[in-house]
Amino acid sequence: MFKKILYPTDFSDVSKKALDYIAQLKDAGTKEIVLLHVIDERGIGAISRYGTGSAQTVIGRIEKEAREEGKKIEKKLMQSGFIVKARIETGIPFKEILTVEEEEKVSAIVIGSHGKTNLEEMLLGSVSEKVIRKSKNPVFIIKR
Repeated sequence: MFKKILYPTDFSDVSKKALDYIAQLKDAGTKEIVLLHVIDERGIGAISRYGTGSAQTVIGRIEKEAREEGKKIEKKLMQSGFIVKARIETGIPFKEILTVEEEEKVSAIVIGSHGKTNLEEMLLGSVSEKVIRKSKNPVFIIKR
């Protein structure tokens, strides 16, 4: 039923918890996982203004760290028998997730939710909430 899953991750504990659920989808016929990390472009300008180096330098460092973390997850998924495609994108997380959903023609999305308070969610919105509202496919939310 869900042959190809999109797994967006920010490498947090709750997003890693989603891996346990993805492993269970193997028995339901899931064959391929698209592992996605999105570098949030909205914070890059501020980091480069107050840190060292240009925005490109900052993005380069973040990409390197993301590749290292992604390799660990990719290895774990491959050991479970999945075909894995890893992607790192830069942009606004929920928009990039929805773009990759379309490009990769996935069957479902498995995403962790940090469980912000209602006030925070009303003021800021959450990535998972926006993905749920705008996705064309089923979205499985893994709570903290």
